[in-house]
Amino acid sequence: MKRLYALIAVILVFLGFAFVQEGGDNKTARVGKPTVGILQLMSHPALDAIHHGILHGLKEKGYTPGKDVKIDFQNAQNDQSNLMTMSNRFVNENADAVIGIATPSAQALANATSKIPIVLGAVTDPKGAGLVKNNKRPGHNITGVSDQAPLKEQLGLIKKVMPNMKTLGIFYTSSDDSAVAQYKQFKSLCAQENITLKAYSISNTNDVDQVSQQMVSGVDAVYVPTDNTVASAMQTLVKNANAAKVPVFPAVDTMVKSGGLATYSINQYKLGVITGEMTADILDGKKPATTPIHYIKHGDLILNQQEAKKLGITFPASLVKEAQQKGEIIK
Repeated sequence: MKRLYALIAVILVFLGFAFVQEGGDNKTARVGKPTVGILQLMSHPALDAIHHGILHGLKEKGYTPGKDVKIDFQNAQNDQSNLMTMSNRFVNENADAVIGIATPSAQALANATSKIPIVLGAVTDPKGAGLVKNNKRPGHNITGVSDQAPLKEQLGLIKKVMPNMKTLGIFYTSSDDSAVAQYKQFKSLCAQENITLKAYSISNTNDVDQVSQQMVSGVDAVYVPTDNTVASAMQTLVKNANAAKVPVFPAVDTMVKSGGLATYSINQYKLGVITGEMTADILDGKKPATTPIHYIKHGDLILNQQEAKKLGITFPASLVKEAQQKGEIIK
């Protein structure tokens, strides 16, 4: 009987050790490569930069794509039916984690699964989009990174560059939850600063040319929030704004590089890196439900000198110095 008790004790110790090993080091206990599905709304410089950053972030955490982790990348080309089909694809292949780049992608993934961990790759307002209970303790299977723009900094920049501005236009997509949320916040900020704000919304890229022509005839400057549809048609907006000598102040650095004048922007590639790192942590066993949404509070100053010359605008010396030291100047 003593031998039986001793044998049982040894087995229990062994099982306890195995349990600790499995829980404490999920990465080493995993059989085969984990699969990460990445769902991107569409192709444009900002979202592409986030995608590349995600791959870098995974690699930095020991998950080199192709070697340590299988990446299933899907681009929906801004098609809602594609978002649904691709989200279901990840579920059917039993992905270990999925990443939604932009709000519509994340919402499609959330509709497809409540079990597979979902990492938000740059979703402006996760709670407002119905994705999490709150930002500190998201709950369920979702966490990630917000690309909330520093709106107050951006409005202050517009006032410095355009001190005599009387009317500011805001150009956004009415069906984009993130863009609408930023419009509401920006409207409140403008009211506090006694700035007249005129709103111009579009439904899709086909509206950009006509609506932007109408807008630039009645405003002194244009602000564009984080908006994927406008970003994909930035050249059309800039063409019409330049013809009227009206500067465009976008929320995102890549949109400045596409012809915007200036912004305080969160680096899109950096957002992607953080998203990739959070995904790696989840693969290692971290729980999305208790992982807070990550925010970057301050943006880097980006100035487009090429665009300033076209518009006959001179940046204040203090802004040029700041961009040289902490940001970027496009020459």
